[in-house]
Amino acid sequence: MNSTHDRSPRNLRLIVTGGGTGGHTYPALTAVNALRARLESTGHSLEVLWVGAADSLEQRVATTNGIAFEAVATGKIRRSKNPIKMVSPANVKDMTNVPRGVAQARSLVSDFAPDVVLATGGYVAVPVGLAARMCRRPLVVHEQTVRLGLANKVLARAGAQIAVSAQSSVALLPEGSQGTAVVTGNPVRPEVLTGQPQRAAEGLGFTGHDPELPTVYVTGGAQGSAQINNNVRDILPWLLTRANVVHQCGANNVDALRESAQGLDPALAQRYHLTAFVGPELPDVLALADVVISRSGAGTIAELTALGKAAVFIPLASSAGNEQAHNARHLQESGAAVALLGEVNPANLQAAVEPLLADPATRDAIASQARSKGMPDAAERLVDVLLTAAN
Repeated sequence: MNSTHDRSPRNLRLIVTGGGTGGHTYPALTAVNALRARLESTGHSLEVLWVGAADSLEQRVATTNGIAFEAVATGKIRRSKNPIKMVSPANVKDMTNVPRGVAQARSLVSDFAPDVVLATGGYVAVPVGLAARMCRRPLVVHEQTVRLGLANKVLARAGAQIAVSAQSSVALLPEGSQGTAVVTGNPVRPEVLTGQPQRAAEGLGFTGHDPELPTVYVTGGAQGSAQINNNVRDILPWLLTRANVVHQCGANNVDALRESAQGLDPALAQRYHLTAFVGPELPDVLALADVVISRSGAGTIAELTALGKAAVFIPLASSAGNEQAHNARHLQESGAAVALLGEVNPANLQAAVEPLLADPATRDAIASQARSKGMPDAAERLVDVLLTAAN
């Protein structure tokens, strides 16, 4: 779907809310940047106010990117299968924050008078979204995951325009929202899509990279994942006979992994590049990777499907509502990924990776299916929804 420039964008005022995690925060930032670029391409401007929790990731991201920020009180609901545990002192205390947050947000919305409000989930989205409805301002809610988050369920029932990342999410919406929901995909940072594989090894300082072999990129996110790190460590001798490995392990894990790698055969060890963090070279590393071993958060899945990468997903068991397992299962069932949904151990990981390295056709088939699920133009699709709502 091409971006539709015929909607006569004008100078626009936007309130954006959402945060708590990068999964809610970075899609919001990508959408803001895409909306600003769309407006500026037609000689118009965007004025943005980000409303979030104090001392939060979203405040740091907004401030770093020159976006005005205001904080409101938020109430986090700690979920439990036992209804009695839901009435915990922490929940009761936080629930009293919600009316206070709504009152603060209503004042901000009233003063700023946005043309449209974008909510991307997280607890802070609830008071701001409800305030938008009270002030009769158009509200667009974006859901990043296959299943609807708790905050977005509340706002969907409040009559927001819903944008979802996957067609299968539409049936999970409240009945009143299903007919008007728009499938946009999950916005992906544009730089992720511009990687050059031939620059990756040089950018990393990976001098032992063998271009004749496939490359496996292992990542557990910025902090790294002990579960992923330890299982990969245990199959490294096997893995390095078949592939180059770029292993992003997190700053706290690099010393122990470096020490264990000293026991590798030197001929294999040169094909192993261990790093605490992959920075600006990430797009090139992703472009180089033939197989990715990672968590299955919504942002990761959006990037890997937009790029069409064969992935082995190891879901984070403690993710909210077990969403990472749902994300991974959704892709595995359509042949677009391999997922370790049961016990994770070195033998299971090796069995999952082996067919992808042994048979390029198998790998390419999964990559092709992944690409068919990807929406690299998700940010532009979401901009279309915001402009329609604003108009």
